[in-house]
Amino acid sequence: MRIGIGYDIHPLKSGRKLILGGIEIPHGAGLDGHSDADVLTHAICDALLGAAGEGDIGMHFPASDYRYKDIASLQLLEQVISLVIRKGGRLVNLDAVINAESPRLGPHLAAMKDALAKTMGVEASRINLKVKSGEGQGMVGRQEAMTAHAVCLIEGI
Repeated sequence: MRIGIGYDIHPLKSGRKLILGGIEIPHGAGLDGHSDADVLTHAICDALLGAAGEGDIGMHFPASDYRYKDIASLQLLEQVISLVIRKGGRLVNLDAVINAESPRLGPHLAAMKDALAKTMGVEASRINLKVKSGEGQGMVGRQEAMTAHAVCLIEGI
């Protein structure tokens, strides 16, 4: 069994869609980045790549590569989980936390979990998602950014 950890941060920007866990969430601002900037999915990709000993998301999908401009992060996750499976790995479980001041994400967690599970080809029960606010502190608390942390356990590699 192998453990991986992932982290990501993206600034908020008005005029962009807010995509988290592969779903669109109504909000006045979205996350800014080369892809759809889905911090949760990016952190999950990094956790999986780490557990597989395959570097990080930037090594596989560099921002300098125009093929990934505005790409849906679930497409990146699909490629990452395929890499894990090709290496003989299987996701045992995934635990992740999104740090966001606004909007309230609790009502969207089930849909995020379902989208992530479907993309990775696993039961939703293998995924746990949580949300924490910035309590008014730092970039997250000032609603300038969102972050996400993820940890996963894979077996078979």
